[in-house]
Amino acid sequence: MGILTARRVVVLLVVAMAFYWLVLGQYGVLLIAEGRPVAVALGVGVLLLPLVGLWVVWSELRFGLATERLARLLEAEGGLPVDDLPRLPSGRIEPEAVQAAFERRKAEVEAAPEDWRAWYRLAVAYAEARDMGHARQAMRRAISLHRELNRSSGA
Repeated sequence: MGILTARRVVVLLVVAMAFYWLVLGQYGVLLIAEGRPVAVALGVGVLLLPLVGLWVVWSELRFGLATERLARLLEAEGGLPVDDLPRLPSGRIEPEAVQAAFERRKAEVEAAPEDWRAWYRLAVAYAEARDMGHARQAMRRAISLHRELNRSSGA
């Protein structure tokens, strides 16, 4: 059996979620069919849960695909960050190297705040620092700037 790639894992999770939503939907319909006000209210709530879940999955898939697209563009331009930072025996990047790389990337963003490439590299620096919340925010900014650039250029 081959290695599970991120894409295969996502497909498996989406299939599992679809099955979960189907089962949950059936219970929602059964509760509504019962006719009692409390059961109907619970049934409606149960039917809304899959919709919220679907929105979350769709948002995450769009984020992941947009991130991959930007990575391919940066790689084609030769601007993708190189993973050459010194590592500890555990495999983690040395904290001083992470901090230096982060400061360099932060300075790039400050020098060119409308450059999606700088924001992408800052997101990578945040991820290397294990600050995933800020990494996602920076990546969202990179995606947004890239979309604005495409809209304004008509591409």
